Parts: sequence; C-alpha cells; structure tokens
Amino acid sequence: MSRFSQCVTATVLMTLLLATGPARAENEGQDDLDKATELNLSARTLTDLAEVIGLSESALEKGLDEGNRQFAENLLASALIQRGMAVAKVIFTSSPPDARWPQFRHVALNDLDKAVELAPNQAEPFLTITRLNLLPGGDRERAAEAIDRAIELLGDEPKRMAKALLLRAGLRKDEPEKRLADLNEAARILPDDVAVLRTRAIFLTDTGKLEEALEDFNEAIKLEPEHGPTYEAKGLLLARMKKFHQALLTLDRARELNPKSVLPLLQKARVHVAQKKPLAAVDDLNQARELDPSNLTALLLRAGVYQEMGNKEKALADVDEALAIRPGLPAAMRFRAMLLANTGNMDDAIAELEKLHELQPKDALSQLQLAMFYMAEKKLDEAQAAYSNVLDVAPDNVVALRGRGDVLLNLGKHAAAVADYEKALKLQEDDAGLLNNLAWLLATSPDEKLRDGRRAIELATRACELTDYEQAHIVSTLAAAYAETGDFAAAVKWTEKGLEIGDDSTREPLQKELESYRAEKPWRELLGEEEEPEEEEEPEPKEEENSNRKRE
Repeated sequence: MSRFSQCVTATVLMTLLLATGPARAENEGQDDLDKATELNLSARTLTDLAEVIGLSESALEKGLDEGNRQFAENLLASALIQRGMAVAKVIFTSSPPDARWPQFRHVALNDLDKAVELAPNQAEPFLTITRLNLLPGGDRERAAEAIDRAIELLGDEPKRMAKALLLRAGLRKDEPEKRLADLNEAARILPDDVAVLRTRAIFLTDTGKLEEALEDFNEAIKLEPEHGPTYEAKGLLLARMKKFHQALLTLDRARELNPKSVLPLLQKARVHVAQKKPLAAVDDLNQARELDPSNLTALLLRAGVYQEMGNKEKALADVDEALAIRPGLPAAMRFRAMLLANTGNMDDAIAELEKLHELQPKDALSQLQLAMFYMAEKKLDEAQAAYSNVLDVAPDNVVALRGRGDVLLNLGKHAAAVADYEKALKLQEDDAGLLNNLAWLLATSPDEKLRDGRRAIELATRACELTDYEQAHIVSTLAAAYAETGDFAAAVKWTEKGLEIGDDSTREPLQKELESYRAEKPWRELLGEEEEPEEEEEPEPKEEENSNRKRE
C-alpha cells in the first residue's frame, strides 16, 4: 500500500476489491472510475492524488449507478483527505514557516471541507480543519464546529479524545467554565499526561486558582522532572503567590536544565522586580543579553528597570538599541515616546507617536498614548482625532470613549461628550471618573435638554461611594447635582466637605462654587461655539459660569 493510501478505510478497500460486474457497461463514468481506482492503489505523489480526484469527479459527473456512486464518493473523499492532510502537514512541520502557508491552508481546507461533506464520519480531517482555522486569519467559528464534530467521533479513542478536548479548550477563551470542563475531562481521561496537566495549570493560574495550579505543576514535574518550561511556568506562579524565594529556586532549576535559554533569566528578572530588587534584575538581564545579544524582551525589560531606577538615559539607550535591531517595533516606539515625555521632550514624544501612527495606523495603544500627550499639551482637536481613530477600529474601547468624552467636555461640546460617556458607562459601570464627569455635565451644562439633576445625584453618589468620599472634585460634583435640583443646603454641605478634603489646586474653584450655592444659584459650564443651546422659554435665575474644566 502506498504512503497516501494509508488513510483509506477498510470499507473503501473492500469496495475497491469487489468493484466488478456487469453493471459497468450501464455507467458512463465507469471507465474513469476504473482508472481512478487503479491509480489510487499506487498513488505516491500529490500529482497522483490530483489525478485520482479528477478522475473520480469526472466519473461522478458522467454518471454512475447507486452502488458505484457511493464507491466513487468514498474514493474521492479518501483522496481529498490524503491530499488535504499532506498539504496541511507542510504548514505544520516547516521550520521556519513557508511564506506561502496561507495559500497552502486555502488548498488544504478546500480539500478537507469537500471531503467531510462526502465522508462525515472520520475524526482526523475535522481535527486538521480545526488546527488550520486556528492559524492567524482563520475562521474560528468553523474551527469550533469542526472540533465539536471530531469529539463526537472520538468516543472510543481516549488519547486522541483528550488531545481534541485540549484543542477545544483553547477555543473557549471567552467561556472559562466550559474551558475548564474540557480540561478536567482531558485530565480524567489521561491523568498522567504531562501536556494536559501543564495546560490546565496555566489556565488555573490565569483564572486566579493558584493553589490548584501549583498542584498540577507539581504533578507534571513528578511525571517529567526535566522539562524546563514547566519549571519556568511554576516559577512565575510562585512569584504571583509572593513565594519569591521558592520562585527563584524553581527558575534556577529551569536554568540548570537548559543553560542556553534566556527565558529563566527573563523570569528571574521579573521576580526581582516584584521584590523591588532592581540591581538583581539588571544582573539577570545582563546575563540574558550575553546569551542572546539581540533579545528584544531583555532590552525592553532592562529599559523598564532603568526607568524605575530613575536612570532615563540608560533606559532610552536600551530602547534605541531595540529599535536599531527591529525598526518600527510598536512597543519600543511607545516606550521611547513615554521616556521622551517624562524628560520634558513632549514635542519629540508626540513626533515619535505620529511616526508610529504612519507605520501602524491601526495600533490603538499608540493612538491612546498620543491622545493623552495631545491633552497634556492642550491640543484638544488633535486629541479628539486620535481618540476617534481608535474608535473607528474598536467602537467599544472604553478608554477611547472616556478620553474623547473628556476632550469634548473641555471643548464645551456637551451633547457629544454625554453620548460618549453614556456608551462608555454601559461597558464599565463602576468607573468613578466616568461617573463623575457624566454627572458633572448632567448637573452643570447650560443646555437644558442635557441636564438631569436627579440622575446626576445618583451617578455622583456612586462615584463618591467608590472613592470613599475622599476626592474633593467628585464630592463637589455631588454638590453641583444637588444644586441643579434646587437643594442648595445639600450643595453647600458637600462643597464645604470638598474644601475640607481638597488641596490648593481645588480650593479656588470650590470656593467660587460655594459662593454660588449660598446665593442659591446652580453652577454652569460654558458650551463651545458649535453647540449653543436653544433659548429657554422662561428665564432662569442668574447662574455662575465657569470656563470648561476637566473634573478629574
């Protein structure tokens, strides 16, 4: 039997052997089917399989009786599976990956998807369809469908079932309970499988079940005592549990097992940072660089340590070296911009991020950082544009919604600010700053259509609760909300509270607000030119006006 024909099932082989008889003359496609059958038995190359597939498809198109049609479909499915699996193998075994792998994936999936329609009772093609769709740019919904079907078909194959459950668990990142159920079932089926234990341990670590994770790591080490990556993962877990001494010993063991690996040194550096031992961390990272001088993680970690130590020149030198190794690296450019800003070179910091935006127009983190720098420089229109760039790509980005709302508040565009705050609040209900700023607008905007004193009280009260009534500007928002409802006694009380807990930066504005409330006048922000409110039918009492100011 040829290499490719190993995937043919016993049923197909039996049909091949028995496919003779007088019915041939009645089938126009019989000659093509005979040729496909003969060639399939000796197929050794992808070209051979392509011919088997072509002949089988031709036979089906020309016409066959029911028995031969079923046989031809099985033969076609087998050849498609063999070719699809062979092409997929090229993707998964090539090192480095072949640059043409996306085209290979398309070919493999085309074959395998056709095959499982014809022969839907083989698990292996469904497993491969899953793996192919888990690669970048794949269809995760299709991957989920395929792995579910594979698991249905693997009921009597425990080892492969456990591996399939691990695969499905990886797909269920947004369903932690189902993910854990798959991992637990895989561990039940293969209690001594190290890969299963390690995978579950990492998941338990990520979900905060640290003691359970430690048990799995320990069991995995018992079963495979010389697997360095398990020690690395266990070391990080121990550090998270603040068992720093044990963590370092565990990482030293990982180094013993693989002395040429930089990973244990990088993890040791992180532990030393957590211990607030920056010099020890730098020593670890220096050793890592000796092993791998071009390691970007070591450079950027060391830059971060230098920054914490206050040595901004060395931090910037490491970031610059990282950018020399990999020009345009977003993480390094963002870091460089932050360092420049911290040394007072805000123009250079902004220029760095603007350059990054040209290189990576969809990089949300750089746009958020750029917007904050624009805000610091009071370049509000530019800040609004940067936040909008993020929201064009990710409409539910809470940071961008909140940030743009703040910009719009400062620009006096209150209706637009309220819209952003409202959307952000639906996504993040207990953000004190967000609650505060929305409450401030609802209490103080000159636009009567926007004001809602009662809701402002609710929002400001929640913001005060979240900050234990210890933030002067938030307490003053509660005062403004009460003033909007006409309860000036409460407004005076809370403003006086704000003055008690505030500092010099809040004293002057709060004193002005207090005078307004004592005169029984609510407080009002100014609107921008583009958003003048309609005139009110009845004049209100004269109100104090304050230039727009961010409330946090």
